[in-house]
Amino acid sequence: MKLYGIKNCDTVKKARHWLESRHLDYQFHDLRSDGLDREMIARWLTGVDSEQLLNRRSTTWKSLDSHIRDNLRHDDIPDLLLEHPTLVKRPVLEHNNSVLVGFSEQTYNTFFGL
Repeated sequence: MKLYGIKNCDTVKKARHWLESRHLDYQFHDLRSDGLDREMIARWLTGVDSEQLLNRRSTTWKSLDSHIRDNLRHDDIPDLLLEHPTLVKRPVLEHNNSVLVGFSEQTYNTFFGL
């Protein structure tokens, strides 16, 4: 199991705490320090829509040129995420060929059958 995020993100901290408190082993990948590549995004897109990966509430999104924000096409999202990894909605959890984006305790409980 692999959890992708940014170590100082509050939502990522909640997900990490949830996993650790249930003694679930996972590997953490920091998108800021460990990077993001096209292969990761392609794997995630097998399980979720690109719009789910894009964090339109982030500071990075708000700082983008309005022309980019207003003219973004669905097919452009992977390239935008590569250029700005902090636009990935966090965390992204990969487990058993499934992908979860974001964190909610209820979703994780259901996903793990708890």
